[in-house]
Amino acid sequence: MDHDDIPVLTIDGPTASGKGTVAQKVARTLGYHYLDSGALYRLTALSAHRRHVDLADEHALAKLAADLPCSFSGEHVLLAHEDVSDAIRAEAVGNAASRIAALPAVRQALYGLQLRFRTGPGLVADGRDMGTVLFPHAPLKVFLTASVEARAQRRHKQLIGKGFSANIQDLRKDLSERDARDANRAIAPLRPAEDAHYLDTSDMTADEAVQAVLGWYAAVRKAH
Repeated sequence: MDHDDIPVLTIDGPTASGKGTVAQKVARTLGYHYLDSGALYRLTALSAHRRHVDLADEHALAKLAADLPCSFSGEHVLLAHEDVSDAIRAEAVGNAASRIAALPAVRQALYGLQLRFRTGPGLVADGRDMGTVLFPHAPLKVFLTASVEARAQRRHKQLIGKGFSANIQDLRKDLSERDARDANRAIAPLRPAEDAHYLDTSDMTADEAVQAVLGWYAAVRKAH
């Protein structure tokens, strides 16, 4: 199969919208590979923290991103063979990742790495700019969102479940600030692709969202 013929589904949206859970389940159902692009920025942020790299040093961060020794194994995220799945979900890491994601050199460094995840039989990619920048010709693009309140509740439950302390008011504030930062950055801002299907999951379960995405994908495949 030619590289450009490998099907890609993109699921973009704001932090804690549930896109990662939905994307993983869709990928599993279809037997496709899965790319969590946000994890790459979180891995870069975690590496920067561990190596004491200044978050304002764009050149050093880009070099770190370009040489990122990362891999995915099911739901596990590995950094140089260390399972950092929980470590990268800490709020401090997420906020740092949002800051460095606005840096052009870092985005460029991770661009090629993300494209290499496109392998047969197909790929489900979730992030902020999968449908607008990375895979603009994907046959199905989804913009998955939810209210700040619903996302804060989900993130609170997720963090508590992983053993992190979390304050719901602080989470609402952080999410709102991160939304503004992601939407207003000069490079690849968070926005729906022009031909994206819009999905608000505020009052939906993950399985309901998965069925909606699979339904759209089945219709796209039938049309082609």
